[in-house]
Amino acid sequence: MKKEYDFIIIGAGSAGCVLADRLSADGSKQVLLVEAGGSDRHIFVQMPTALSFPMNMKRFNWYFESEPETHLNNRRMHCPRGKGLGGSSSINGMVYVRGHACDFDQWEASGAAGWAYKNCLPYFKRAETWINGEDEYRGGNGPVGTCNGNNMTLNPLYKTFINAGVDAGYPETDDYNGRQQEGFGPMHMTVKNGVRDSTSRAYLRSAMNRPNLEVVTKTLTHKILLEGKKAVGVELENSDGIHIIKSSEIILSAGSIGSPQLLMLSGIGPKDVLKKAGVEVIHELPGVGENLQDHLEVYFQYRCTKPISLNGKLDLFSKALIGIRWILFKSGLGATNHFEACGFIRSRKNLKWPNIQFHFLPAAMRYDGKKAFDGHGFQVHVGPNKPSSRGYVRIKSANVKDKPEIRFNYMEHEQDRIDWRACIRLTREILNQPALDEYRGEEIQPGLKVDTDQEIDEWVKNNVESAYHPSCTCKMGSDSDLNTVVDPNCRVVGIDQLRVVDSSIFPSITNGNLNAPTIMVAEKAADIILGKTPLPKSNAAVWIDEDWKNRQRLAEAKRVVSILPNHENG
Repeated sequence: MKKEYDFIIIGAGSAGCVLADRLSADGSKQVLLVEAGGSDRHIFVQMPTALSFPMNMKRFNWYFESEPETHLNNRRMHCPRGKGLGGSSSINGMVYVRGHACDFDQWEASGAAGWAYKNCLPYFKRAETWINGEDEYRGGNGPVGTCNGNNMTLNPLYKTFINAGVDAGYPETDDYNGRQQEGFGPMHMTVKNGVRDSTSRAYLRSAMNRPNLEVVTKTLTHKILLEGKKAVGVELENSDGIHIIKSSEIILSAGSIGSPQLLMLSGIGPKDVLKKAGVEVIHELPGVGENLQDHLEVYFQYRCTKPISLNGKLDLFSKALIGIRWILFKSGLGATNHFEACGFIRSRKNLKWPNIQFHFLPAAMRYDGKKAFDGHGFQVHVGPNKPSSRGYVRIKSANVKDKPEIRFNYMEHEQDRIDWRACIRLTREILNQPALDEYRGEEIQPGLKVDTDQEIDEWVKNNVESAYHPSCTCKMGSDSDLNTVVDPNCRVVGIDQLRVVDSSIFPSITNGNLNAPTIMVAEKAADIILGKTPLPKSNAAVWIDEDWKNRQRLAEAKRVVSILPNHENG
């Protein structure tokens, strides 16, 4: 490492790799990218179907865990975060969801000026090469490759699930990342030519050949160095010892856990939290680590009456064949994350845009890749996407190696419990539509005895899992909001030469998986940092149900299902 750079980027994850590429592109700036983990060159990272492995390997995962969650019967929740080049984009499920247009309009309305959908869509497009080509919504020349896996051709259950959603009265959409998110249709993934297209692969690998970009791995950042209210450098540690590196500007891209942790370790954050941890308060900023939001999901599982599910491919011989085909041709079942169909619906009328998301899987298995039961099955990963509950991330000590206190306060807000009851009932109704009659067997979970409000609440408490989308802990907003951490230019309020660029700056969580909007944020932030003129605003139209105030779906279900009659609120 040199002694001084124009930019130091902390964290080579979904945002950091984008920034390293864009900020070093013209060769005029000296850029240092610092990553605590190592290389991402591993077959389990690159092979889409192996997604369950890197998420459960300490080499690639920080293995954070929440404090006991009061409203989930005091369960500690797993909070995996990527460690290594590509960060969480190297261990996630590769699902590509931008979010609804209204999510970004909500950002701007909350104080993030210039971050409305019309401002963000051009940067989504710049980041992407959509396999079907560029149009008004999708990109055709960007670094990240997106596709629909095997185009739903290797299992009939994908299209059947979409048809069940239509049977239940919901619209069909051919591109939920385009004009119309609401409805049922094919799901997209960050896979290019059969290989996971993490930000490391898409952005960083080619950029690493530039002489003005230096990438250091297995290097832990202790803190940001401040002179008064100006960030001037970083303190780093690797196998060679402790290093002090200076920079004209420092950008935190350590994620929604790491970025607020590093701010607090540097003396920037809530006064009481810093004092309790033994850190000198240099700049009081109450919003650091607050406003934590995440998505929860459950697995809605059924037996499949025909031997067509992926449960028949979980034996060692079948896995070997899948692996060999992928190694030789980068095709087949090894080249997909298997989430090739999805849905987005509203849980009740008077909601303008969807708040429930479905990932359909033609198998019944756990996230670690092990089968849920003997025989064939299918499942839907489902949960509400716009939680009202808020949590926090807080350091416990002045030592960066001590994991911070993470408390999501899942299900604390009554509206979240109301949304979950609707979610379970609507999902059951959808999965009992005529389209699935040919394949649907017994409901394994939740099970037909989970039907009343009380039964649903208790089952969710005991079975819900994080969808691994922590966000919003360094909120972007206006000066009038006490929880604001960064301004709309991603600058830390009250500190010169310091920015945060990652999913922690989301003002509110988006309706979907977070990798796509995190990449977009970094693309847009790169132009802001370099002082470039923003890309021209988009005038692309957005579909919203014209009668959203008065109805929850477009039509009555073809068959109203009564599973357990006479139950309370059934």
